[in-house]
Amino acid sequence: MRLTMMAEAPHSAPVTHVGDLIGWTIGILLVIALVYWLMRQGWQWRRTVQSGLPVPGAVPSRTTEPVLELEGRYAGTTTAGNWLDRVVAHRLGERSLVELTLSAEGLKVVRPASQSFFIPVGDLRGARLDKGIAGKVFPEGGLLVVTWELGGKQLDSGFRGDHSAEHDNWVTAIEVMIRAHDKVTHPNDVNKSAELDVNDKNVEGA
Repeated sequence: MRLTMMAEAPHSAPVTHVGDLIGWTIGILLVIALVYWLMRQGWQWRRTVQSGLPVPGAVPSRTTEPVLELEGRYAGTTTAGNWLDRVVAHRLGERSLVELTLSAEGLKVVRPASQSFFIPVGDLRGARLDKGIAGKVFPEGGLLVVTWELGGKQLDSGFRGDHSAEHDNWVTAIEVMIRAHDKVTHPNDVNKSAELDVNDKNVEGA
């Protein structure tokens, strides 16, 4: 009797229909394809809008003795002050490994898997520590951001060194180099600024 009841007992839950599983899989793949297509269209649109941006300078084969060197990752380039406005022209939007070299001539940005470029010292505008660029976020102060000018447009380029403790040295060195270059190329402006500082102090002490 027990054997007969066991034989008549209902079987386990029915197996999910293969057709439903295939339908869900196709649907997910279509959504992924749509998202990828939209991202690609956005990338192409940005490239078209930024087509007027000149090609960055090529990395010189030789420079003077390096002031600082750094290995790490290139996080991308954006319009200065807007960490989400990614620049994709001339492959500046491609994240990659990077080797940075700062010399008296400027900043060499060597990217083995992408397009390398060179920022002359006269085009450097500043440096700071930050935590995000081109939609990518890092720990507080974990990103070295260099501001520079290309074709009259100011840009921010982000770098993450293998040893982020070195970022402070880079900020200081770049700022000192910019001031030294300005002093050589625009001595009258520097002297005028110094005179204004002295006059302000005299007024305060009067």
